[in-house]
Amino acid sequence: MPRKRTAAPAVARPPVLRRIAISTGGGDAPGLNAVIRAATLSALQHGWEVVGIRDGYNGLMNPGNYPWGGLVHLNRETVKGITHLGGTIIGSTNKGNPFSLPVKQADGTVVEEDHSDRLVAAFHREGIDALVSVGGDGSLAIAHRLAGKGIRVVGVPKTIDNDLDRTVITFGFDTAVSFATDCVDRLHSTAEAHGRVMVVEVMGRYAGWIALNTGIAGSADAVLIPEIPYDLRKVAEKVNERFHGGGGFAIVVVAEGAKPVDGAATVRSREAGRADRLGGVGEKVAAALQEMTGHETRCVVLGHLLRGGRPTSFDRLLSLRFGAAAVRALAEGHQDVMVALNPPRVDLVPLEEVSGRMRAVPLDSDSVMTARELGMCFGD
Repeated sequence: MPRKRTAAPAVARPPVLRRIAISTGGGDAPGLNAVIRAATLSALQHGWEVVGIRDGYNGLMNPGNYPWGGLVHLNRETVKGITHLGGTIIGSTNKGNPFSLPVKQADGTVVEEDHSDRLVAAFHREGIDALVSVGGDGSLAIAHRLAGKGIRVVGVPKTIDNDLDRTVITFGFDTAVSFATDCVDRLHSTAEAHGRVMVVEVMGRYAGWIALNTGIAGSADAVLIPEIPYDLRKVAEKVNERFHGGGGFAIVVVAEGAKPVDGAATVRSREAGRADRLGGVGEKVAAALQEMTGHETRCVVLGHLLRGGRPTSFDRLLSLRFGAAAVRALAEGHQDVMVALNPPRVDLVPLEEVSGRMRAVPLDSDSVMTARELGMCFGD
């Protein structure tokens, strides 16, 4: 059943908007350009001027770093033919949180400073009346805090990880899963030809949506996700069972945030002002499985390949709907809200109900039950 509609707050008199900005923050995702196109064309219908902020908020915070200016003027010509393109024409970054900006001191140490007032002043200086913030949990948390400082904001949920709360799905996810599934399909043939175990590491941070859906669609033998800490002995048993049963090869899909029952997620690096960089769990799992089973094992890390390329038709449609809905919300006078898919509608939900909340894979979900009924191993 569709979820109960969240009623958007009533607005007595919509504000007069003349100039709005679009910002794309965090990791890129297929469909960003479609959002930019839809928001731009919709805003032009209202007679508004539209600008894109380069690289998150860097174009406003540090305009001198851009020879052609930190703002991109968006019109029908600049957004022509970009719906099918991956990436974002205005750039993105997962650094530069204005509320926690890393600043190097004279002694070489790095401290985090709040520069949000400088960013708010830049919005006013540029005559920007409202902001469409397109991003994941980090970007939308920043957007919510900017709303608290008086910036009129509507958020658009974007992440290939599909881990944002209060929306059925985020754009970019379908494209990532489709590509990952295609890769697993290809690995089946080479794994069978050489009688190997293939471990496929996919993105997703601390949510297992990509790994779970890819594993089911790609007929994996084992799927390791952050929500279910794994015991590699159980995975090794599944691999041996596969070989002894005449399969002759095995496929294991691992989410980058997966962790063993007695350990933590594998972190490659930590840096001030940004989220931990996950990765490396696939190699660990592959090495351990080869030692435990005696079967030759290889690891393939899909990594940023999942972020690139053309969005699927589903992600294009969702992105266009989200972009248009964001402008519609601004025209109706809403603020500090996020557009969210609640089929068959796109609803508005308060950003405070999204900020700081991660949507993990429910252990009792139909997808998890389906995987178990198909004989897939989660390592538990």
